Amino acid sequence: MPELTGYNVITSGTGVPVKAWTKGVQLEDQARQQLINAAQLPFIYKWIAAMPDVHWGVGATVGSVIPTKGAIIPAAVGVDIGCGMMAVQTDLTANQLPDNLKGIRSAIEAAVPHGRTNHGGAGDRGAWGEIPERNQLAWKSDLKDRYDAIMAKHPKLDRGNHANHLGTLGTGNHFIEVCLDEDGHVWFMLHSGSRGVGNRMGSYFIELARKDMRRFYINLPDIDLAYFPEHTDHFNDYVEAVEWAQDYARHNRDLMMEQIIGALRDSGQLPPFSAKVQAINCHHNYVARESHYGENVLVTRKGAVRAREGDMGIIPGSMGACSYIVRGKGNAESFHSCSHGAGRAMSRNEARRQFSLEDHIRMTEGVECRKDKEVIDETPAAYKPIDAVMAAQTDLVSIVHTLRQVVCVKG
Repeated sequence: MPELTGYNVITSGTGVPVKAWTKGVQLEDQARQQLINAAQLPFIYKWIAAMPDVHWGVGATVGSVIPTKGAIIPAAVGVDIGCGMMAVQTDLTANQLPDNLKGIRSAIEAAVPHGRTNHGGAGDRGAWGEIPERNQLAWKSDLKDRYDAIMAKHPKLDRGNHANHLGTLGTGNHFIEVCLDEDGHVWFMLHSGSRGVGNRMGSYFIELARKDMRRFYINLPDIDLAYFPEHTDHFNDYVEAVEWAQDYARHNRDLMMEQIIGALRDSGQLPPFSAKVQAINCHHNYVARESHYGENVLVTRKGAVRAREGDMGIIPGSMGACSYIVRGKGNAESFHSCSHGAGRAMSRNEARRQFSLEDHIRMTEGVECRKDKEVIDETPAAYKPIDAVMAAQTDLVSIVHTLRQVVCVKG
């Protein structure tokens, strides 16, 4: 009798197989083809793991785990390097929240720059005009010297925002939420990454890899799968930039959470509270050196969370849907990974075509959030059903807490 597994196997001709945790979840044809394309590369280690939230991305699918030996693919990390989640459990309970949550939302929006105006130039609402002292200290003590060293090698990268984005949210699917767990405890949760500077680094090295492929006449199933071989200058420079951007992203989340907690303590909306009960901070767009099946490899997670046995992680739903605090089961076949969210079911443009403002208002009923046409592309039905995504990965993680958002701030 064949062994039952939690995944489907996608064969890729001459390439390695793809193990896809997509049972009961939509897998679009474009994403399937991207997985097959990546599986053709000669340096993929054993197989590619696709998470249940997998969907089309640039070069590599979002929701994929790509282990490699001897090379790294910049587009498999993407341009939102170090993007991830942070959640903090407080000792507040639901009955301590005010009946009208608009003041809570306003306090968060005032404390954390969000969105983007003026094409990211002077006066951009999503950047600091005057950088707070705490944020300046984080930049100068932990990030500036390494940034300067990277810029000395690649001066074209030294443009746009960097220090003035630390402690800011961004746009798109980045968010800040106030949530309630199954016992009525209040959580603060946020999603963001390395902001404009990480985007520039990701875009720059993706293009550099493309140029290298053309220079060495290397044919690929998709030019966005361009790679850097290990022990080359570009490989080393890219790893250095990625590690820096991942550190920047973690600092960014830490600073935002400090700003949120401070603002809500000073808002007059809540009684005194502690926010140190439980804190989780995890990347879901990154690369790391890890050991799997007895060998040291590079593992690239693009829209996936590390889920070793006992690892705590965060799998958010969409606006109006549940989110989950999870504990990893250490599934070796997924390279100790799980999904990073619900995953888009359709493109942003398609969501704007399919859903009206009335649809969005109905789907976010009971959540204090933006209810205007500019966020229709983030409406819950634009994403896969989070319940189906969680059901498809029961062998990857166990659910510790189920969170329901009551306030959502979007960029």
